[in-house]
Amino acid sequence: MVATSTLKSKNAECISELIDRRYDQTFLDDELDYWDHSLVEPNLNSEVLEDRACQQLAKMFENCLSRAKKTKLHCSEVLVPEKLTRRIARDVLRMASGEPCGLRGCVLHVLLEVENMCKKLERIAYDPSVVPTFELTLVFKQDGSAWPSLRDFFLIGACFAPRFRHALKLSPGFRLIKRKLYSSSAGTVVEEY
Repeated sequence: MVATSTLKSKNAECISELIDRRYDQTFLDDELDYWDHSLVEPNLNSEVLEDRACQQLAKMFENCLSRAKKTKLHCSEVLVPEKLTRRIARDVLRMASGEPCGLRGCVLHVLLEVENMCKKLERIAYDPSVVPTFELTLVFKQDGSAWPSLRDFFLIGACFAPRFRHALKLSPGFRLIKRKLYSSSAGTVVEEY
């Protein structure tokens, strides 16, 4: 069904024509009410697109952690607090909103802070076909309050492989650092959560 001004005003002639074609009156009223609502709230589509971008970005962070698990973090699993990647994705989208190319012009450096040192996990160009206009550095933090698991102490060969830990638990806190690439006068923005 196409939303037009005649349907929006629920033109009686148009509705009777549709009823003649064997459409149910309640179905038509519901459909027309939907279009009335959609035309009144055009921002609904932008919210849906923003939510989809947020989900995709959160999935990118989860995939990054998954790839880095054995190669750079030397652990068998990474424990991520609930909704952490979603919160980060929302903040990244917010920081990208004022940029000329938005998120498409972003290069994202993902790091993990462990014992006051940062390990580089990955560099992500959100859209490699676009010349980057800004960089974001995301710093995940290790949860320092976590006690090591008893399984870590009893793993066979654990005393011979001190660089490999069973699980790495992330803190709910993180840091985002934004640096604009197109403006020398623009400073660096650091946001800590």
